[in-house]
Amino acid sequence: MQLPSKNRLVELTDQPIDADTLTQFVTTPLSGAVILFLGTVRELTQGKRTTALDYDAYPEMALAKMNELVSETAEKWPVQKIALVHRTGHLEPAEASVAIALSCPHRGDTFDAGRFLIDELKVRVPIWKKENWSDGTTEWVHPSAE
Repeated sequence: MQLPSKNRLVELTDQPIDADTLTQFVTTPLSGAVILFLGTVRELTQGKRTTALDYDAYPEMALAKMNELVSETAEKWPVQKIALVHRTGHLEPAEASVAIALSCPHRGDTFDAGRFLIDELKVRVPIWKKENWSDGTTEWVHPSAE
C-alpha cells in the first residue's frame, strides 16, 4: 500500500525531538495501536563512559533511504501514519537521537513494523556517530555495528 504524503513525516534535524508531537501526528481513529520508539544516548557503552555523541549524515541520501524504509514498512504492514526523525549534531546522554512513531489497526503489526524500521534504519541509512569517551578519546562508529 502506498502511504499518502500527508500520513508520513520523515526528517533529519539538529533540534531536540518532540515525542509528543510525533505521537499526536500518528494517532488516528482508524488505528487501535500507536507506538513510539526513542533511541537515546546511553552513558555506558561496552564498559566505557560516553560523555556525548556527535551524529553526521549525508542528508540527501539519508532522507532518500529513510523515505524508502517508510514506504517499505507501509507495504509490509497496515500502517496508517508514520513518523521517522533522526537527530544530527552534538547530543548529551539521555537525549533522543532517533524517533519512530507509527500507528496500525492492531498492536502486533505496530510492534513488528517499528522493530523492522529501527533495525533497517541502522543498517541502510548513511548516518554516523562519533562516540566521545570520558577519557578524552573519540571513535566514529556506524550504528549497524551496535
